[in-house]
Amino acid sequence: MATLLRPVLRRLRGLPGLTRLAAGKWSRSDMVAVLGETTGHRTLKVLRDQMRRDPEGAQILQERPRISTSTLDLGKLQSLPEGSLGREYLRFLDVNRVSPDTRAPTHFVDDEELAYVIQRYREVHDMLHTLLGMPTSILGEIVVKWFEAVQTGLPMCILGALFGPIQLSAQSLQVLVSELIPWAVQNGRTAPCVLNLYYERPDPVSGGTALFSPV
Repeated sequence: MATLLRPVLRRLRGLPGLTRLAAGKWSRSDMVAVLGETTGHRTLKVLRDQMRRDPEGAQILQERPRISTSTLDLGKLQSLPEGSLGREYLRFLDVNRVSPDTRAPTHFVDDEELAYVIQRYREVHDMLHTLLGMPTSILGEIVVKWFEAVQTGLPMCILGALFGPIQLSAQSLQVLVSELIPWAVQNGRTAPCVLNLYYERPDPVSGGTALFSPV
C-alpha cells in the first residue's frame, strides 16, 4: 500500500499549504482551528448526541469541565506515582514542551453546546497523545489523527490522517501504513468515545480523580 501511495504523495508535495494544514503545522494555528470549526458542524451534532446518550458524556456536557493550567494542579500531578495517567500526562507536557493553554478557543460555532464539544475535543488531544504513547512529531501527530478520525469523524481529523503522510520519508511511510495506521484504527474502533471520558471526575473507588488514576 505504501508503494501505491508514493506516486500520489509525490504529486501532492507541490501543495505546501495543504501539507502544513493537514499535519496541523500551519504557521498560523488559528487557520487550522477555523477550518476545523467551519467544516465539522454536522459531525459535531452527531458527537453531541452521542455524548447526550452516555451518562458520563451527558454529565460532561452539563458541567463543561476545562483542561488548562488553571484547572489542573500541576504540583499534585508531579507527586503522583509512576504509571498514573496524571503523571504520564505531565511528563508528556514536559518532554514535548507543550501546554494545555495553547488550545485555541472556539469562535465560529454559534451553538453554545456544539462549541463546547469541539473545545473539549481540542483539550483532550494531548491526553490522547499520552494514552497512545505518541510524541508531537509529524508521525506521532498523524497516528493520533487516524485515531481521532475513527473516533470522531471530524473532517479536520480525516484530512490530517489522509494528507499528513505527504511529509513523511519512504521509510516512515512504510511503518505508518503497515503498522501504525492499522493499530490506530483498531484502537479507535474498540476504545470508548474519548469525549465521554470524564478525566477530571472524582473516582468513587480510589477517592482520587479519573485523571489521577493508574492507567
